[in-house]
Amino acid sequence: MTAKAQHYDVIRKPIITEKATMASENGAVVFEVAIDSNKPQIKEAVEALFGVKVKAVNTTITKGKTKRFRGTPGKRKDVKKAYVTLEEGDTIDVSTGL
Repeated sequence: MTAKAQHYDVIRKPIITEKATMASENGAVVFEVAIDSNKPQIKEAVEALFGVKVKAVNTTITKGKTKRFRGTPGKRKDVKKAYVTLEEGDTIDVSTGL
């Protein structure tokens, strides 16, 4: 397995929400990442895939809600988000996607 394939396993997709857009004004980008990834892996993957310098990585885990689907109870998956703060002058255009 190449290093690039491992990086794509860590970073799933960019998250584009109102809160993520507000964070991007301060030089941060939000990604959905693998639930078992850690901060050094996320930093290495972002630097390798996008060619930028990462200043800090903050992560959150959102627990999946219990919902009903066609009358039967089900559970949404847990999601891990990474708020990646970039060094001054570096940017990532997430509108193009991965």
